[in-house]
Amino acid sequence: MALFRLARSTETSLLLRGDGLYLRPAVGADYVEWARLREQSRAFLTPWEPLWPLDDLTRAAFRRRLRRQGEEMSRDESFAFLIFDANSDELLGGLTLGGVRRGVAQAATLGYWMGASHAGKGRMTRAVAAAARFGFGPLRLHRIEAACIPDNAPSIALLERNGFRREGFARAYLKINDAWCDHVLLALLEGEAKQVD
Repeated sequence: MALFRLARSTETSLLLRGDGLYLRPAVGADYVEWARLREQSRAFLTPWEPLWPLDDLTRAAFRRRLRRQGEEMSRDESFAFLIFDANSDELLGGLTLGGVRRGVAQAATLGYWMGASHAGKGRMTRAVAAAARFGFGPLRLHRIEAACIPDNAPSIALLERNGFRREGFARAYLKINDAWCDHVLLALLEGEAKQVD
């Protein structure tokens, strides 16, 4: 349904700006910094992410990730970004608006990760705010959903700072670190986003 689709743009033209940071799709030149940050943050990220494939940090896996990213963006299915410090261009983490549903839903699911050394400094709160502006602006979404493991209080708090509201609880919702985990369900509707930057 063309009425509800984003006008096609190349992924390299997507640049989202937030307070002190910017988001853009990954490119091949990001591999070394991305792999280093993910490896340094492995212990920090493991409790909150799906089990990593054995080859997850290899260049070949990163190339597959880039190919999938481009295909999903061109089909208006998912929009993945890396997050960078605006002053130093240092990679901070990543964020995805995925599972885009058009038609009567106009919704997407938000996922994100932050490097261990950058966590707890308000940067992901500002990155989520930038992603919400993109979602409710150019993507023309009506709803952005997120899910958090109940023990991940910092993640729940950052979503709530952005205006997300708790809507429910899903038992054994996602397989995280090789175990089916319960999740708190949150959502943000168009017009509800809080100004955080």
